[in-house]
Amino acid sequence: MKTRITELLQIEYPIIQGGMAWVAEHNLAAAVSQAGGLGIIGAANAPAEWVREEIHKARAITDKPIGVNVMLLSPYADEVARVLVEEKIPVITTGAGNPGKYMEMWKSNGSKVIPVVASVALARMMEKGGADAVVAEGTESGGHIGAATTMTLVPQVVDAVNIPVIAAGGIGDGRGMAAALMLGAEAVQLGTRFVVAKESICHQNYKDRVIKAKDIDSAVTGRSHGHPIRQLRNQMTKEYLKKEQEGAPFEELELLTVGALRNAVVDGDVKNGTVMAGQIAGMIKKEQTCMEMIEEIMAEAKNLLQGAGARYE
Repeated sequence: MKTRITELLQIEYPIIQGGMAWVAEHNLAAAVSQAGGLGIIGAANAPAEWVREEIHKARAITDKPIGVNVMLLSPYADEVARVLVEEKIPVITTGAGNPGKYMEMWKSNGSKVIPVVASVALARMMEKGGADAVVAEGTESGGHIGAATTMTLVPQVVDAVNIPVIAAGGIGDGRGMAAALMLGAEAVQLGTRFVVAKESICHQNYKDRVIKAKDIDSAVTGRSHGHPIRQLRNQMTKEYLKKEQEGAPFEELELLTVGALRNAVVDGDVKNGTVMAGQIAGMIKKEQTCMEMIEEIMAEAKNLLQGAGARYE
């Protein structure tokens, strides 16, 4: 399947793995890239040298392109940005801010820059600033979320910009991919589905929680202070939402989540940790390798797209 994204990023399939903090490390990124998609190392709040080591480890596993996601609010963002230049990273995705200050440095080094956006206004701003593509991420996604749904956001962003659009949020199988392509996207970004990949270093408790999730198991904390985060319901979200409803100050709420994502991903504390996952979790039923996931998604999407015309004649 060829799109402007597969050509731009030199990948076989228009499937990109999300840069999830604590989850998107070299094993997962390399496995996704090796399977024909684009694997992403999530820099999150990690120091620059950790990012460099992860890049080297991923390159020892695969010679396919590997990307890095830069969390622009990280205290190490400036140093990470320079490491990506030194390592000649072909694809850089960004979140939590405007990558404008790094754009010239990255682009002159040959990197393709793809910011994650949650609005048409931000998509237009990123295109004007030199972005090669954008990820339009709907509110169905796990982790930090915007307000618009993927179904409404993607076509509006597609209409607003001339650069390729990658759809994200609520996409976990070939049906979601086919729908995204019909909306005008030229690739999809998946997060939650890859959390349960066999190559994912996520603790088994975390994977099992995602696999057992039902359609109503998603909760959003932090709406009151403007930093909404989607995760699966547990003891921590119950306590957080109760305090939030009572009007607890941000500082008190923040104490509940310090280190909570690491506790869930690394230590397997799915009761008091933050189990970030999108609304798609209710559709994920098993662990598979990245290769099995990508081949299954592509086969299903192709069947649907090829059959759509005939079905409605």
